[in-house]
Amino acid sequence: FFSEKFNIRLKCRLPTMSIRNVITLALTLVAFAASGFAFAPAFNVGRSSFRSTVVEKTTTPSTTTTSSSSTTQLHMSASIDLKGKVAFVAGVADSTGYGWAIAKALADAGATIIVGTWPPVLKIFQMSLKKGAFDDDSTLSDGSKMTIEKVYPLDAVFDSPEDVPDEIKSNKRYSGLDGYTIEEVAKAVEADYGKIDIVVHSLANGPEVTKPLLETSRKGYLAASSASAYSAVSLLQKFGPIMNEGGALLSLTYIASERVIPGYGGGMSSAKAQLESDTRTLAFEAGRKWGVRVNTISAGPLKSRAASAIGKEPGQKTFIEYAIDYSKANAPLAQDLYSDDVGNAGLFLTSPMARTVTGVTLYVDNGLHGMGMALDSMAMEGSTASPEAAAPAAEKKEPALAK
Repeated sequence: FFSEKFNIRLKCRLPTMSIRNVITLALTLVAFAASGFAFAPAFNVGRSSFRSTVVEKTTTPSTTTTSSSSTTQLHMSASIDLKGKVAFVAGVADSTGYGWAIAKALADAGATIIVGTWPPVLKIFQMSLKKGAFDDDSTLSDGSKMTIEKVYPLDAVFDSPEDVPDEIKSNKRYSGLDGYTIEEVAKAVEADYGKIDIVVHSLANGPEVTKPLLETSRKGYLAASSASAYSAVSLLQKFGPIMNEGGALLSLTYIASERVIPGYGGGMSSAKAQLESDTRTLAFEAGRKWGVRVNTISAGPLKSRAASAIGKEPGQKTFIEYAIDYSKANAPLAQDLYSDDVGNAGLFLTSPMARTVTGVTLYVDNGLHGMGMALDSMAMEGSTASPEAAAPAAEKKEPALAK
């Protein structure tokens, strides 16, 4: 594979070279040829389970004329096996959200699933699990049901027992519960499972989310940051030491971190921006300290239970319903976004297939994040870029003929 010019120069120099130099040069060329490429990885670099296989496919005789009675197809198979891995998913209270979808995708790959649930809804969630209320949403690809091995009470706005105020301790919604701070839950998980491999942060709360930022109080703003952003930092602080090298922390963010989304207020947009910035910093620090990767998914709108509670007014669409309609009208891919879409992306980011991916904000939103203009705007009426003009011909309604 050497150039002709290289060969000529080599032949010209050979007569003046000593035997030792010739041998040295020959060995060097052999080593270079064996590498195949200047930037080829060393042989001891770890490999993912992604592999290509050539499958011989024999077709049955038919009357259809074909170029061959058999074809050889190249199948790229990406086998993700998480058997023996333990995943802690923080913020699961029902089966409608992205946290559940990620847990389900991880379980489908063989991971052991344990979750952390907000204490005020813990009993309801556990009762619903016991009654099989989530069975339809628990079905895995092989027909079996996802099993949540253990549910821990978790209030992620408290880092340690000393942070819990008396009004929470005496609150009847926390009655009979203890050990729900992040530090205590991490210790309980370690006692039950030893080291774990995956932590999913599916937590967000803004008590003043329906208020414009100009009307948001300091208390409401800081509460949103505490529950939605710093909780991820604290989770990694406490769980990092009990995570295996090569493990991953994954969080969920939203496009409001970088674009103006009216109706998503109370400091929540700021909290999501913090979360994304912290993702990059934590990726460096946790990567160097524990060999743990840190990523976040910027997911499109989903009508989950929590999202449906934002801006709910009698007789009007909710904030999330407006957001879903806007996305379908303006995103490059005018299709529904399902929780499983985010679940599959989460599976990839927490699996060995993403072993070199860290500090990333991955958009799973049908491409809406890339748009700079609202196609369904009144200002776009009559434009060739409008949704009506861009719709397939079969979908365009012809005007009725006058009779």
